[in-house]
Amino acid sequence: MTSNDVVPGRFDQNVIIMRHGDRRDNFDPTWVKTAARPWDPPLVDEGKARAYRVGLELRNSLGFPIHRVFVSPFLRCVETASEAVSALCSAGDGGVDQSNVKVSIEYGLCEMLNEAAIRPQCAPKDGKFPFNISELEAMLPAGTVDASAEKIYPEMPSWGEAVSASRSRYGHIIQALADKYPSENLLLVTHGEGVGTSVSTFMKDADVYEVNYCAYSHVRRTIDFDESGSHTSGTFQLLTVPHTTGIGFLTRSSLADGV
Repeated sequence: MTSNDVVPGRFDQNVIIMRHGDRRDNFDPTWVKTAARPWDPPLVDEGKARAYRVGLELRNSLGFPIHRVFVSPFLRCVETASEAVSALCSAGDGGVDQSNVKVSIEYGLCEMLNEAAIRPQCAPKDGKFPFNISELEAMLPAGTVDASAEKIYPEMPSWGEAVSASRSRYGHIIQALADKYPSENLLLVTHGEGVGTSVSTFMKDADVYEVNYCAYSHVRRTIDFDESGSHTSGTFQLLTVPHTTGIGFLTRSSLADGV
């Protein structure tokens, strides 16, 4: 079911929030010395391979289609989305047909723009993080780009945003995109803090301590559509189990119980 094919009844909306793959500067420290954009590293080959494998996992194991993909404009995320979407759209026995998936770039999914995430010596001197959206869209699989999708965040956040503000942004963008496309399942490709925030936002007593490359969380809610096309939405529930998809977290209740 898509936004153009809403019928009365109940729909379980699923949102997958995924971290990018293995970034080059963490495997080749000398790369930043000559990079024109040292704050925007690409993936290494293993990062691309990992993203493709996770895309296949999502295609074959979720049991529902991904209708839309939204991605941070940072190169490592766009390359991750390209590989994951290629896998989603691939033919395969037992998989869910993903041939109509649409992809859009969303500034609200970008990296935390502060020194906790970006080394000061790598950040642009003027605090501006420019992206050529047309060039980034050209990296995505042919026929998948939806350039008409209106961004929730029309501009990049300002350099120096507080960590707390970044986490609020991640929580807001997940909810806002889900609310904008209530009859569609979404894949959001973002950064480690965004994935961690998705866990702590929808499981209030969770403490996240690890988010691996290409780790992903899964949240779900029930949407009820009436005959007029109006809908009422339930509350998102986190379905992710610690360590099964690359995220390490504990709940304060489990700690209290000695688990």
